[in-house]
Amino acid sequence: MPTDGDTGVCDLFIIGGGINGCGIARDAAGRGYSVTLAEMNDLASATSSASTKLFHGGLRYLEFFEFRLVREALIERETLLRAMPHISWPMRFVLPYHKDMRFESETPTSKLLNLFMPWMKGRRPAWLIRLGLFLYDNLGGRKILPGTSLLRLRESAEGKPLNPKFEKAYEYSDCWVEDARLVALNARDAEARGAKIMTRTKVLSAKRADDLWHVAIETADGDTRTIHARMLINAGGPWVGDIIHTKIHVDSRADVRLVRGSHIVTKRLYDHDKCYFFQGTDGRIIFAIPYETDFTLIGTTDAEHHDPDDKPRCTPEEQAYLLNFANQYFHAQLCDADVVWTYSGVRPLYDDGASSATAATRDYKLKVEASGGAPVLDVFGGKITTYRRLAESALEKVAKHLPNQKGPWTAGVPLPGGDFPVDGFDRLVSDLERDYPFLSAFHARRLVRAYGTEAATLLGDAKGLDDLGQDFGATLTEREVVWMMTHEYARRAEDVVWRRTKLGLRMSDAQVEQLDAWMQRRQNDEVPGNAA
Repeated sequence: MPTDGDTGVCDLFIIGGGINGCGIARDAAGRGYSVTLAEMNDLASATSSASTKLFHGGLRYLEFFEFRLVREALIERETLLRAMPHISWPMRFVLPYHKDMRFESETPTSKLLNLFMPWMKGRRPAWLIRLGLFLYDNLGGRKILPGTSLLRLRESAEGKPLNPKFEKAYEYSDCWVEDARLVALNARDAEARGAKIMTRTKVLSAKRADDLWHVAIETADGDTRTIHARMLINAGGPWVGDIIHTKIHVDSRADVRLVRGSHIVTKRLYDHDKCYFFQGTDGRIIFAIPYETDFTLIGTTDAEHHDPDDKPRCTPEEQAYLLNFANQYFHAQLCDADVVWTYSGVRPLYDDGASSATAATRDYKLKVEASGGAPVLDVFGGKITTYRRLAESALEKVAKHLPNQKGPWTAGVPLPGGDFPVDGFDRLVSDLERDYPFLSAFHARRLVRAYGTEAATLLGDAKGLDDLGQDFGATLTEREVVWMMTHEYARRAEDVVWRRTKLGLRMSDAQVEQLDAWMQRRQNDEVPGNAA
């Protein structure tokens, strides 16, 4: 880590290893700042691995008049797609229309329509959806993604899984993203540019003295020490408020609103590769998305969550809500037995006083407090789609306190493995299958989706599956696990099978336990590498 001579002082100390913390670390390190980041668990272990996994503008945010947020997110979709075409790719979304669809009653658009068109009784008219999609197509200067089209559902494959009452739909574009891999790759690139990334490292306290922050930390092995920094960045996600009040003791009026979003995963529900955008009679929306080849992802909910230390779980009520919502659309009815996995995340939204969790703003807020000496920047809210722009905005505020000659640089700069064209994925898979003919089609495609151009580097001189070491199941091999431990900060089996991959959907409990024991033995036998 670059420091000022022998002083041991870093420019920025970042608390939080989610997408905002790692995105800021990457941007800052690339501008020449000395950066240290501490994450108390694994990278992306909370909100950043529990999203709906979309780079999207947020079509429904137009109803809240969040035009700046939507425009920024729409522009970012294609900027990010170019930088990471292995972990992000275009998808088409099918939005079935029916006259019973309704607004969430607290949206500004709903209130206006109720005022000027009271006979609509909260319904979403087709002309309003067309207007929203027109804005969605044109606000962000779309260049790669195709625009909106009309579908006749009774004549198309997209209509086959749906209730026959749905006769037409609108089809538009957004993008998928592997959220937890995005975090790990940002952290890795930050470290390559000079940042120090410390996982499983708790911040015990932080105090101002002599125009510096004195940050007391505790590592995974129980060692404690103090790190000095010129500026503190609180990117603690759901814990951002707790950090303000119990760790750094800064007087701040800003606060966070915790909103839980839960998802369910079922076996694959339909044959095509498009997503569905479903609108409910209660005004909310959910997505049904092809997931990990053989599954369908359905989500999400909006529920208040009061304690960041209370691990979020999909409640039986939330699961029932999502199943009932989906059953209003799908012809084949779903039940609890169809659910193979659930996950939940807590969105740390800026508390703007909205009356409901659904209505709370998804925009980010950056607050600097410098009245007590060394400055601290608190990060509230944000969407995974706008993480890069959030980082740029954060660095603008940092530069006012720690001047730097280097400006924004991350737009268009690929993340590790992403140095190939947006339309070059299939070619990369074909090349890998040619060079490593022992790989199954599923295995080759999965490796390119995870590692892009680095898949061949990972495989190296392997001539057969035996050269990849121990087989842990579901195409996960020793060589890949070593890669994740060496380059991507993985330490436990859950880091591998539920964050950097989703192979937990395909592996047995016994296989996961065997993997975890193997990883712990390896760490005990070897000197920690760059992921320590």
